[in-house]
Order: sequence, then structure tokens, then C-alpha cells
Amino acid sequence: MPVATSNYSEVPLYFAYKRKSVNNEHKETFHSHLGVELLLIHQGSGTMIVNNNRYEIKPGMLCIFQPFQLHHLTLDYADDQCFERSMAIFEPTMFEHYFAQWPGLHSFYSFICSGQLPFPCLYALHDLPLMEQLFQIMNERLPTLTETDNHEEISLFLVNLYRLLKQEWERQNQHATRYPKRRKNHQVENILNWIEANYAVPYRLDDMARSLHISPFHVSHLFKEATGITITEYIGTRRIHQAVRLLTTTNKPVSLIAEEVGLMNSSYFCKLFKSHLGITPHQYRKKWART
Repeated sequence: MPVATSNYSEVPLYFAYKRKSVNNEHKETFHSHLGVELLLIHQGSGTMIVNNNRYEIKPGMLCIFQPFQLHHLTLDYADDQCFERSMAIFEPTMFEHYFAQWPGLHSFYSFICSGQLPFPCLYALHDLPLMEQLFQIMNERLPTLTETDNHEEISLFLVNLYRLLKQEWERQNQHATRYPKRRKNHQVENILNWIEANYAVPYRLDDMARSLHISPFHVSHLFKEATGITITEYIGTRRIHQAVRLLTTTNKPVSLIAEEVGLMNSSYFCKLFKSHLGITPHQYRKKWART
């Protein structure tokens, strides 16, 4: 099961406006991006797993995913429901200097991109119509932009979007009870937490089940039902996800990275990495260095 770790650093902005999925055609495994992702939900329902916690998917919510942050969407297509969303994915360092002339907004932008968010989702957006209008205008503008105007237009889009987001954040932080409560101690979340603490060592289902006081069969069934993939597939995804982080943020040799993500056999690690991302770890690091 491939991990979708998308490298959008080759373009200033990956953008989609009101992209629609129906009849279970939007199938996702746990995935991440190398940039910040802002995801605006127009239609649809289901659940989302971020940071080993579950959140309810509702129309009118905005999700903020940090670089390298694994997340997973399980969508409900019953009764002919569809899933419609807009998204913007970008490398935050490419646009930070555009915010420098507004100290308050710059500080908020740095906070959002810092990876220290206490929660990734905002619900019942007060300024939803204005946010949707920003995405619509950007969608109309993008095809007409020259390479010279590209960065300027994207920066204006992000400045205006973050201005609305700052107002929304401050408004909702004054009314914390409006946030849907996260479900605590959910068994699937306990499984994810166990994996997070143990993915870098050899995996044994019996060890996990014993630690969580659940039968091995029940552990496997619960996880597959909630996420659509097996525990083994997720652990492989988590290991490759961490390998990508180490390849792009350190100069550690590939053999050492393999050991640090729980794979003692370097050749097997390279084979697994290529099966997920289509290229070897060495090729990935060279591509990242070029971009």
C-alpha cells in the first residue's frame, strides 16, 4: 500500500477548487505532504484521523495539516452523498517574507506553520462565504497567470486567506466549547499511539495485542475497519514517512536511516521505499536537493 507523500515544492502552490468525489472514488490511505495543506470541506461526511485522534468531517470545516503530518479520511457515500473540497498546498518558507510588513499577521502565519497547533480542524466558519470566494477567485485567476505574476498572485491569495483564518482562530478560541470534542481512549487511537511509540522496532502483532489487552484478531479487525488498510501496511507507511523526513532534513546515510525506522536490512528498506514512492532513497534525496 503506497504512502502518498507528495512533493509540491516543485510548484509554488498546488491548488484545487471544489473537487468532487462520488461513489467511493476518493480512496485514501494515510498520507502527508511536504508543505502546509489547507483543506476546506464544502460537502461530505465521515471521519478524519490526525495525530492519532479522530475528528468528524462536516461541511464548512477547515483543516490545517503541517508538513509531513500523516492524516487519513474515511468518507461516507451512503444515500448518494458526495465529497467536495478545495485545497491549497504550499511550502511556507517560500511566502513568509510577504507577511513581514504586517507583524500581527506574520506572527500568526509563523504560528500556523510551526507545527505546534493544538488541533487541526476549525468548524462552523463564520467567514465561510468569504473563504469560498477567495478560492473561487484564485481558481479563475490561476490559468491566466504568467510565470512573473505567479508568486505575487499566490502571495496575495495566502495573505487574504490567512487574514480570514486569523480572525476565525481568534473568534473560536474565545468560544472553545464550540469545538466538537475529540473521542478519548478510542481503541483505534490506542493502536495508533502504540504504533507511534514502537514503529522503529520489529513489529509483532501478539506484542501489540498483549500491550493493549485486546485479542490479535480484534486488533487487526478494528484497525482495518477504521482505516481501510492493515496494521502492517500502516507501519510500513509510517516508516517510509519518517524516512522521507530524515532524507530531506538530515545528511544521515541511507543505511542508518533504514535502522532508525526499524528496518535493519538496508536492501529491503530501499526496495520498500521504491515500492511506495517509485524511486530509491538516494534518488529521492537528489530530487529533493534539486528542488
